[in-house]
Amino acid sequence: MFHDLLNLLYPKTCNCCNGELTKNEEVICTSCLHELPLTNFHQDNVNPAKKVFYGRLQIENATALLYFRKKGMVQELIHNLKYRGNKEIGVYLGKWLGAELSQIEAYKDIQAVLPVPLHRKKLRSRGFNQVEGFARELAKSLDAEYMDDVLLKHSATSTQTLKNRISRWGVIEETFVIEQPEKLRHKHILLADDLITTGATLEACGTKLQEAGGVKISLAAMAITV
Repeated sequence: MFHDLLNLLYPKTCNCCNGELTKNEEVICTSCLHELPLTNFHQDNVNPAKKVFYGRLQIENATALLYFRKKGMVQELIHNLKYRGNKEIGVYLGKWLGAELSQIEAYKDIQAVLPVPLHRKKLRSRGFNQVEGFARELAKSLDAEYMDDVLLKHSATSTQTLKNRISRWGVIEETFVIEQPEKLRHKHILLADDLITTGATLEACGTKLQEAGGVKISLAAMAITV
């Protein structure tokens, strides 16, 4: 009764269309759920997400759950997560993708899941890493260890959005460091992020992780730009 009263006073809304959610809906309404642009990349290991990194980073697998289009519903979804603090979105997407990856043979030997880290100043201002919930749920589904204390971002950089991949990479690569590399050595690591655009950030993180020695790297994101 208390929850019904709470929902009456403060109704939950869909994070895609902002319409009111029904009692049996959570995070995303049924209508929007059926319209979300799924990639199904993990069903085929030769896919556009993996092709982004050809010749740049040696990876085992790569996937993204959704296609991201400007002014589309996925942009609204990630905006609500990243800037409005709706952390349940990351958890929801992580459970969704994690359940699917757990059925794919290529992902069954994942031993650790790492979120792309935020610099401590960004973390302090935002209050949370938007990838954390997503990565934690992936780790649970894959029966892997969640690690957020080995790949760190030590120097803040200005926004990289308008810079092309070639000019960005050297700047970004210098910002990531590995602590306790022995925790990663000879493991299959799943690196998680919210969005694949140019792939520069994931490339830089993956290159740094390779310094631990003998690691295999796979990638998983909430969405990929079209």
